[in-house]
Amino acid sequence: MTDTQEPRARRPLPAPPPGPFRRSFWRSPIRGPWLTSVLGLVLLGGVPVLFVTGLLSYAAYDPGLSPVNDTTPGKGWLGFFLFSWPTRPEWLYRVNQGLHVTLGLVLVPILAAKLWSVLPRLFEWPPLRSPAHALERLSLFLLVGGGVFEFATGIMNIQQWYVFPGSFYTLHFYGAWVFIAALAAHAAVKFPAVIRALRDRGLLRELRVSTARTRPEPPEASLLVSPAPAAPTISRRGALAFAGAGSLVLLALSVGQSVGGPLRRTALLAPHGQADGAGPGDFQVNVTMAQSGVRAAQTGASWRLTLNRAGPAASPVTLTRAQLLAMPQHTARLAINCVEGWSTGDQEWTGVRLRDLAKLAGAGQPASVLVESLQRGGAFGRVVLSAGQAADPGSLLALRVNGADLSPDHGYPARVIVPASPGVHNTKWVAAMTFGS
Repeated sequence: MTDTQEPRARRPLPAPPPGPFRRSFWRSPIRGPWLTSVLGLVLLGGVPVLFVTGLLSYAAYDPGLSPVNDTTPGKGWLGFFLFSWPTRPEWLYRVNQGLHVTLGLVLVPILAAKLWSVLPRLFEWPPLRSPAHALERLSLFLLVGGGVFEFATGIMNIQQWYVFPGSFYTLHFYGAWVFIAALAAHAAVKFPAVIRALRDRGLLRELRVSTARTRPEPPEASLLVSPAPAAPTISRRGALAFAGAGSLVLLALSVGQSVGGPLRRTALLAPHGQADGAGPGDFQVNVTMAQSGVRAAQTGASWRLTLNRAGPAASPVTLTRAQLLAMPQHTARLAINCVEGWSTGDQEWTGVRLRDLAKLAGAGQPASVLVESLQRGGAFGRVVLSAGQAADPGSLLALRVNGADLSPDHGYPARVIVPASPGVHNTKWVAAMTFGS
């Protein structure tokens, strides 16, 4: 361009189409940086707890122990875990997974309110203004999409509504990493704006503002602020209280499935959280005998338990149920704690210690034990337990529960019960055990 040439004028942005693509369409006077910042801070406090408890749940499956325990393909360095899951305290997995599931449900109204507060950004016009703007939009898509995906799939899993295009375990695992990475990047970029919004209006000061005194934030403060706001029908304090009340309702309707006792009757959102019967086997099951594909003939008089020791020249040991009952019997009070957040509460299990079976198989101190069920199909018909789990005095091949023989749905003729383990590792209808050297 020569000195005599005029600079080229910028092409004006195209006019937005009518409807939600125009800022004037969004008329709520409470939308703006302050409300979005407060809701974001609540999520920023809760979501990392969900992520950490999720990683701990992943560790409880002992993914490094055997490929049998981890069906996540190509996880690479994302599948790290730092320690072998302990067996004590015996309530460890119950607390971890109860916190994970209950907090996830409690945060649903907060997430919904947060999405409502930023809804105008979805209809921003033009959708893509520059490469940098496109990158920002992509990051927001990963953040919002990842959050909705994780909460939705988690709720579907709790309700056992398995309509996923694949394994919930795998999808939720990868979705969690996408969501937490997008959240970390978004928080780093937006944190100065959050501090500025809270400093400008104050936290406690704004919470004292009534509906009649509610005023919109300046339109230049953010694209979220309407240039033509309507009269307020709720204050920002009221909007936060509404979302908080929703969280308290979900807490009351779900926490009982983990806490147990009288609160179990309040767990209306939990498929296994209702009151139990009075019989010795009247407590929750996740998969019935009929659902597992196990036939009654397989668990009758012809049933045998096969004990193997890994290694050359190892002869298997075969035991009937009567022979198992003739061995020294031990009792442990343990709960079954499911990844879906529910717990049976403590039941009195009686059977043979796994470490006694290991000795009988010729493996005095096994490095691991592969437990195989009569169940065919499903992801957890086989499981590998660690050396610590096999050696714990509370780890049993249970034959009876609460003074009675196991019921078919609870795993008759024999099932594994291990302290502090995920429920799916307490294998039912056990057919074989192989102790690693």
